[in-house]
Amino acid sequence: MELASAKAVVTGAASIHGLGFATAKRVIDAGGYAALLDVNDDEGRQSAAALGDRAIYIHTDVSSESSIQAAIAKAREFMGGITLAVNCAGVIGAARALGREAPMPGEFFARTIAVNLVGSFLVAKEAANVMQGNEANDDGERGLIISTASVAAFEGQIGQVSYSASKGGVVAMTLPLAREFARVGIRVNVIAPGIFMTPMVAGMTPELQQSLGAQVPFPSRLGRPEEYADLVACIYGNAMINGETIRLDGAIRMQPK
Repeated sequence: MELASAKAVVTGAASIHGLGFATAKRVIDAGGYAALLDVNDDEGRQSAAALGDRAIYIHTDVSSESSIQAAIAKAREFMGGITLAVNCAGVIGAARALGREAPMPGEFFARTIAVNLVGSFLVAKEAANVMQGNEANDDGERGLIISTASVAAFEGQIGQVSYSASKGGVVAMTLPLAREFARVGIRVNVIAPGIFMTPMVAGMTPELQQSLGAQVPFPSRLGRPEEYADLVACIYGNAMINGETIRLDGAIRMQPK
């Protein structure tokens, strides 16, 4: 598939510092359309305006099935269809199971799962429902879904139990979805980033950012959102990449803490 004709739904795309915005911008720059789904309305509207008239912002709570259904319908109407869905919305969910004051509340764990894992599933199945009606290309391809996991899915650190569980779930559901959606020509993949310059990291001191970047074997720096977007573009154009989890991490392997 050609990115120039992509019609992309991207969650968590409001912040100009995020992976989602970089992905939407990559699509727009190539000539495609992008729907930015997020809960940060002010940022979202500004980001969509900055991308031009082929972008739209849609308020979306990814933990709500009805919110996602409404957003997908609006995105489909605006773009005339959907060929790409990228899940970048997520929460950190950092806390120890046995905290200093008390054990982690179950609601905290469940909220992380609801946003990161359930939200990714809801977007995937609703987007696929639209994509299956697309006209297939010569390979029989109708669309692509990419979710965002994390290296924490494999090397979760102390305090990342809820986050790692949610991202591990994202990885685990990818192959079953890819196998199921194969009959209608929809690919499903996952990108597992390492330490990237996301909005959370952007708020850290330069010294801490440098310290985090130095932990990466090569290149010894923080990942750039544009590098994530480049990988999305690569996957979009290569029909043989399917059912796969791709680490984008500079060969880092996280330590216990």
